[in-house]
Amino acid sequence: MLEDTTALVTGASQGIGREIATTFGGYGANVVCAARSADAIDETAAAVTDAGGEAVAVETDVTAEDDVAAVVEATVDEFGGLDCLVNNAGIGGPVQPVHRIDADAFRRTQEVNVVGPFLCAKHAEEHLRESDRGSVINIGSIGGKRPYPNRLAYAASKMALVGMTRTLAYELGRDGVTVNTVLPGPIEGPRVEEMVAKQAELAGVERAEPADIGPDDFALAEFMLDASEVAEQVAYLASERGRHITAQEIGVDAGGTWY
Repeated sequence: MLEDTTALVTGASQGIGREIATTFGGYGANVVCAARSADAIDETAAAVTDAGGEAVAVETDVTAEDDVAAVVEATVDEFGGLDCLVNNAGIGGPVQPVHRIDADAFRRTQEVNVVGPFLCAKHAEEHLRESDRGSVINIGSIGGKRPYPNRLAYAASKMALVGMTRTLAYELGRDGVTVNTVLPGPIEGPRVEEMVAKQAELAGVERAEPADIGPDDFALAEFMLDASEVAEQVAYLASERGRHITAQEIGVDAGGTWY
């Protein structure tokens, strides 16, 4: 499905990013695995190769423009072009009510979750325009399209991706480049467990499980997701099958997106 496709996946060291990179490899893609953790992206690159793709790992801080320019250049040098940019790198940000949020923590969340994707799109766009199947897939969150109490910095950053997606779709669309955001619901794993624990602490609850985070807010009774479900949606959007899907926010969220 993704043969002869070259993808740059940020935040590829773990979680959804690693799953996306590995899934792309399984569909025959060339994958550049980018993240700040050199050892972890080496592991991801090895997993991509094991899955059947070709991969390189490039240590990258998406908030540093020189790093972003370098990873895009490395992608083109290694594989001859760039067809797909997956903006997955992100942080959870502070878990506090608004009056307790440190301003620097708020700014840091926007730097990683908003400025990072902007810089990647800025430096990738000329190569995506040259591709015969260019695509950008931003990894957002249901937190950008519904209330997320005590997660103001994160929710604001993910809503910003919606505006970025729609605008980029129109800027790049005449050259056949599609731009979409995928909105994952809660993903099984340590990150959601950490967030639930912090919310429980704020609420004065001794213990909470991910399954307690709000089952009435989802259409499906089983609302915890596996990262592979998100990765498959991303792969579809990057493929020829998704060539007419653009400027959209697509929830993979058990019915947790509100509009």
